[in-house]
Amino acid sequence: MQTSKITTSSGKIKNLEETRVEEFKANFSGPLLTHVDEDYDEVRKIWNGMHDKKPAFIARCSGVADVIAAVNFARENEILSSVRGGGHNVAGTASNDGGIMIDLSLMKGIKVDAENRTVDAQGGCTMADLDRETQVFGLVAPSGVVSTTGIAGLTLGGGIGWLRKKHGLSIDNLLSVDMVTAEGKAIHANENQNADLFWAVRGGGGNFGIVTSFEYRLHPVGPMVTLCAPFYPAEEAKKILSVWKEFMDNSPDEVSSNFTIWTIPPVPDFPSEHHGRRVLIPVAVHCGPVEQGEKVLEPLRNISTPLVDLSGPIPWTAMQKMFDPFFPKNEQHYYFKSTYLNNLDDETIDAIIPKASNPPQPMILIAIWHIGGAMSRIDDRATAFTGRKSNYLFSVDCIWDDPGADEEVISYARNFLKDMEPFSPGGLYVNFSGFGEEGEALVKSAYGDSYEKLVKMKRKYDPENIFRMNQNIKP
Repeated sequence: MQTSKITTSSGKIKNLEETRVEEFKANFSGPLLTHVDEDYDEVRKIWNGMHDKKPAFIARCSGVADVIAAVNFARENEILSSVRGGGHNVAGTASNDGGIMIDLSLMKGIKVDAENRTVDAQGGCTMADLDRETQVFGLVAPSGVVSTTGIAGLTLGGGIGWLRKKHGLSIDNLLSVDMVTAEGKAIHANENQNADLFWAVRGGGGNFGIVTSFEYRLHPVGPMVTLCAPFYPAEEAKKILSVWKEFMDNSPDEVSSNFTIWTIPPVPDFPSEHHGRRVLIPVAVHCGPVEQGEKVLEPLRNISTPLVDLSGPIPWTAMQKMFDPFFPKNEQHYYFKSTYLNNLDDETIDAIIPKASNPPQPMILIAIWHIGGAMSRIDDRATAFTGRKSNYLFSVDCIWDDPGADEEVISYARNFLKDMEPFSPGGLYVNFSGFGEEGEALVKSAYGDSYEKLVKMKRKYDPENIFRMNQNIKP
């Protein structure tokens, strides 16, 4: 009898009878790929080039019935399973070695209800897919900052983006979800139906099932917004950071901003004399009328003399794609690690500047996300997401292409975060958690007081921990 070697959910290797695979195929309408298929190597790639995992099966779901079939196949045969939405996955948990990748990337259906300002989007959609459809009606669902990001992973982790101060996080605009549970059941969750599950998925990640569809509230934004993006010399870090902090403390909700420390890349879009120079960019977006936005953001453009200034009116969809070229799929190595900061006093700034100014690889990006406005006015207990009451999210976003530099770069990020512990209340943004290598300690830190409640939800909806390829909450 023919068999396939597979990795079980407990990590063991076993033989799976081919008859079981054939039974699954008969109940699955999308493509089911294995290593013998011509497009297997291309399809198995995820965004982070550090990960070269080879699932035994890639189940390319065409709809909810396929997701149910794949979950049942994995559970009944104890196959290690991972879930890929948009595939923009730094930690590598969207794939696995020897198990089944349940792939939603073909599920991209979107339906906009312009009159009621809502949208339904399937779990394989990216931010770009969503923006393209909603902007037809001059509407936006708050999302992230790189358009190739999948809406599923982004939303389930919270969803911090350029509209956070005006309209909150992605989860603050989530009205309902359709999910497939570990039992292979299709269920609906919102504030009134399966409300405990709806609470958990808003920040609790992919621990509780596979979300096949998201319903969001929409807001009138665009087609034009105002971008502030002056590039100042890194040598002026203390002055620029201090002015940015004061500006953001007094800014209106229409302004959301990330203070970025970066290196000008050697590309024609930037003057050659500045290539390779470390710079400070108080990136800010004003989501109201352009005339108003230009006036409001002007102080950030005049802190000093910029080397480059990309500020001005910009289409919302272009704004969302602005960082895309620097985060290509499977071409770079990525490691994003984060923590929250209490404030940006002189002592904190002095701790940040030396390491941020001298990274081991030039394209390492340090981002300080200002937190405030609408996202901070929601009670921390309202969703599983924590961090609303912190003042800043501090993220070390490592981007490099030399595999020989892996150890040095990852050590730099980890040590940087350790250096920031005296200035942090603890916690982290679960979407920027490195590889989740700290395991349970990391998850406890990410969810704080919500952790025990999430464990109860895990026991209820996934007691066998079928969905473990994530920042895992163990039942």
